[in-house]
Amino acid sequence: MRGPPTGPGWHDARVRAAPSDSPAELVREVLAAVPLVDGHNDLPSALRTTRGYAVEGFATGLPDLHTDAARLRAGGVGAQFWSVFVPSTLSEPQAVVDTLEQVDAVHRLVAAHPDVLALAVTADDVEAAFAAGRVASLLGVEGGHSLAGSLGVLRCLARLGVRYVTLTHNDSTAWADSATGEAVAGGLDDVGRAVVAELNRTGVLVDLSHTAESTQRAAIAASAAPVLFSHSSARAVTDHPRNVGDEVLELVAASGGVVQVTFVPAFVSRAVADWQRALAAERARRGLPRDAWPWPRAPRPGESAEQAAAAAGPAAVEAGLEAGLEAGLEVWLAAHPQPVATLADVADHVEHVREVAGVAHVGLGGDYDGTDRLPQGLEDVAGYPRLLAELARRGWGRAELEALAGRNVLRVLRAAEDVATQPLWPGARR
Repeated sequence: MRGPPTGPGWHDARVRAAPSDSPAELVREVLAAVPLVDGHNDLPSALRTTRGYAVEGFATGLPDLHTDAARLRAGGVGAQFWSVFVPSTLSEPQAVVDTLEQVDAVHRLVAAHPDVLALAVTADDVEAAFAAGRVASLLGVEGGHSLAGSLGVLRCLARLGVRYVTLTHNDSTAWADSATGEAVAGGLDDVGRAVVAELNRTGVLVDLSHTAESTQRAAIAASAAPVLFSHSSARAVTDHPRNVGDEVLELVAASGGVVQVTFVPAFVSRAVADWQRALAAERARRGLPRDAWPWPRAPRPGESAEQAAAAAGPAAVEAGLEAGLEAGLEVWLAAHPQPVATLADVADHVEHVREVAGVAHVGLGGDYDGTDRLPQGLEDVAGYPRLLAELARRGWGRAELEALAGRNVLRVLRAAEDVATQPLWPGARR
């Protein structure tokens, strides 16, 4: 049997550790037995933004970022889906180019650090990398705009190792509606269903983070393989459009999928979500743009990473000027300081997903290096053992923690491989 049992009553069972086992010791045993599979990390785009895609500092430390080799090991991370994100505001042809640059960055990162990382495209690859003491590196495309409406592009990305495609990012595509974009497709149209079918056919997971509930329902109905939410939390705990409602959680469970709970403060804390809505209203009142973050260009032929990073200076200056135009917000921010999310907030979301969907359908997707703030106790990728220890103190036993950490996602990966009729990588099963 793959992963934990999924029969009736499993999600209510509490397999507790023996009284002599401390939470810390239990967590050590769990992380030694199963790879912790995180669903979403934006280190590739952070490397583009801050270093012109230079990968040399990963082993020695990246203190200004959330992720590096030492902290991955301290956090017990056994497998990481690296997000090859590009903004959904780009034109689709440009999005394809920039996505390929992101994919290239992950391949170069893995090649430069073979003692730490190993490329993975199957569940067996993940387990082999874990057994060898390396972090299995999978790729996830964050947004259907990166396909530019082309199944050929999808297949090429699959051959390069992409293991999930998030159907939308913050904006809707022509064929799928986003949770935060204008509804244009009625959830998922015929083109969207064809994309889902091709994802199934090639063994690439359908990721429903960022999508509208109408898209989620349609994609779950259309997909022959279990779906994934790579970085979303529970809407019943924090009312945020990026979180998953209870009815959809039940659909995910019925289809065998997994919701990987994320750590983004506005998604896990009601206080932070309320503050973010108030800030958005104040920005709108002042006529300020929703998001002024500049997307930097990649290095050009013949240009070093250092030169490319320096060339981002004008964009940074422009952003600084725009920030200066927003100086009036300083008074508002001083009067309305941002609340602080906590590790306990994240644990509440994990427990809610377990209670509604079952322990076989919950995982973790931190969104490190994709958000500027993180909950106390989860400030970087070294924090996972603290979260698991908190859950152990709440009564989670070894089998439950192993399911959460990695067994659930490995099961979904294998299910997608079983469904695939045209595997596109060496060694993939039919």
